[in-house]
Amino acid sequence: MANEENQIPADVVVAAAQPPTPKKALRARGVTAEKTRPGSSTVKPKTRGLSDQEKLEKIGQIEAQVAAGATLKDAVKSAGISDQTYYQWKKATAAPVTQIPAVALSVDDELAEFIQLEEENRRLRKLLSEKLRAENADLRKRLGMS
Repeated sequence: MANEENQIPADVVVAAAQPPTPKKALRARGVTAEKTRPGSSTVKPKTRGLSDQEKLEKIGQIEAQVAAGATLKDAVKSAGISDQTYYQWKKATAAPVTQIPAVALSVDDELAEFIQLEEENRRLRKLLSEKLRAENADLRKRLGMS
């Protein structure tokens, strides 16, 4: 009787010997089968986010609600976006106005300015050398060296 209690049924031993099938592998097969259906020849790519016009409309809607007395947090929540998204959109709409360069120099203008600076540098060096020669001569006279 003791031997009968310790024995494991045969079907349990066979099931334990086979490795379990991973669930991810089954899901992956199902997904690939879905993509290769004969009826779907073109796959439409997902569009991410909203268009610029829709973003501007939501920003306008939020600003109108804030002007009416609602808090910014409530207005953003009613628009269905996060606070951070609102601030990023707001910054992106204001960015094109501030992107105008202050001084737009062409390559020719830069080259002309560089040449002019070099000429001024030569002139100033010449003046400095003349002044130093004059001081040197004056000091030699005072010391009686020449």
